[in-house]
Amino acid sequence: MTNKKRDLTLRFLAEPGDVNFGGKVHGGAVMKWIDLAAYANAAAWSGKYCITAYAGGIRFVAPILVGNLVEVNAKIIYTGKTSMHVAIDVVASDPKKLESQFTTHCIVIMVAVDENGKPTEVPKWIPEEEEDIELEKSAIKLMNMRKEIGEEMQAQVKYLF
Repeated sequence: MTNKKRDLTLRFLAEPGDVNFGGKVHGGAVMKWIDLAAYANAAAWSGKYCITAYAGGIRFVAPILVGNLVEVNAKIIYTGKTSMHVAIDVVASDPKKLESQFTTHCIVIMVAVDENGKPTEVPKWIPEEEEDIELEKSAIKLMNMRKEIGEEMQAQVKYLF
């Protein structure tokens, strides 16, 4: 499979309905955009309906203002049997200036499902460029770290309820 479907960018203007009480676009709106881009990217790669299994490491680096041109860039960086790890970067700019500022980054894991909602296989992505090899290594490292964190969080459940 070619890498033509491996990355995708959503572009739009931040609207007044997206702002928080401080006048900046609120994190919930950004998270929605991230989920939309991850879905579109994973569905394009797999050719299947996909669901969000995990969104983590969300880093809000700079604010997005009403009227900013927002770009949500999604890129497959690892594929498992039924899952796709999607790296998301969000940039924003004043459309009159087009000087983009990096605002947000995260990793989203999407799972392809069949018509019964059961996980189904996805095409394998094989990195070829050095940067892509490093991105895949990073995705695998993060996956292992998430397993450890998940185990630790599960151990705490007995003390919380």
